[in-house]
Amino acid sequence: MATITKKELIDQIADATKQKRVVVKKIVQSFLDSIIVELGKNNRLEFRDFGVFEVKQRRARTAQNPKTLEPVHVPPKRTVKFKVGRLMKQTLSDNQPAQPAQQPPQ
Repeated sequence: MATITKKELIDQIADATKQKRVVVKKIVQSFLDSIIVELGKNNRLEFRDFGVFEVKQRRARTAQNPKTLEPVHVPPKRTVKFKVGRLMKQTLSDNQPAQPAQQPPQ
């Protein structure tokens, strides 16, 4: 399994859209920053066919230190849950690469 970095993703998008990498980088970073801001406001982000990001509150609990077997209090915290959308689920189950939507000519 390969790891794709943000830079590699930006390069792929720039090549596919024939846009300058600097412009694509600003757009991608702005998109990611917007996701962080909206999740910080407890908003749910829904991208049809891709998936849904939402903030969930985890309850406080008592865990156990594996070395000492001593009980440890774990405070409540907020975390992000991602639910896979239809197209991604289908692509993963078919084990085939997704076909991106066709871009209209500019």
